[in-house]
Amino acid sequence: MLRRINLTGNPNIGVYISVTDQIAIVSFNFPEMMEDSIKEALEIDVIRTTISGSNLCGALSCGNSKGIIVSPYTFDKEIDLLEDIGLNVAKIPDKYTAVGNIIAANDKGAIVSPLLSEKSIEIIEEALDVRVERSKIAGFSIIGSLLTVNNKGALVHRETSQSELNFIEKVFRIDADIGTVGQGINLVGACSIANSYGVIVPENTTGPEMARIEEVLGFLDTEIS
Repeated sequence: MLRRINLTGNPNIGVYISVTDQIAIVSFNFPEMMEDSIKEALEIDVIRTTISGSNLCGALSCGNSKGIIVSPYTFDKEIDLLEDIGLNVAKIPDKYTAVGNIIAANDKGAIVSPLLSEKSIEIIEEALDVRVERSKIAGFSIIGSLLTVNNKGALVHRETSQSELNFIEKVFRIDADIGTVGQGINLVGACSIANSYGVIVPENTTGPEMARIEEVLGFLDTEIS
């Protein structure tokens, strides 16, 4: 299902919510009504926690069906909570806290910022059980903010080149194309979330943007609300 939501007027849905095909991670104070929308649209359970003591769960974590990568400053009690529900959790050793902004992954591959160390790459590959590639996209290192990817497709920053799209398709083994959300926002990863079952975008996302998202992420037969 494709759903538009109003996160108290904030378009940065992907900064606050981290999703896989199994779960969504949100903060303790996340609106109850929004939790119901996530469950319905993405067909997943919702886990409430903080990451590194912060409500920015999407910026501070990133995962797929095999595991979750979290900020290096994530507290032990937060990791214990995630592991208690059966998640494979790993911290990277680098100083970069916003792992959700610099990693994009599905069940087939991952693209990460060139800033990450070889040790971090090894940890990500082991935890997510995928091959990891370093790259900038559209001139930026904030890979997780630039694209929304599931196991069907990838919606990417509007200034992404054709050669970069080809690279993205090769890594994730899906089709990819450019697009926007929320009336022209290029940082689609920061402002939307998606898994294999649905997509959630800002409330002001236009009809043409929704049609593009529906096609690129593989939901042509999906209801829009």
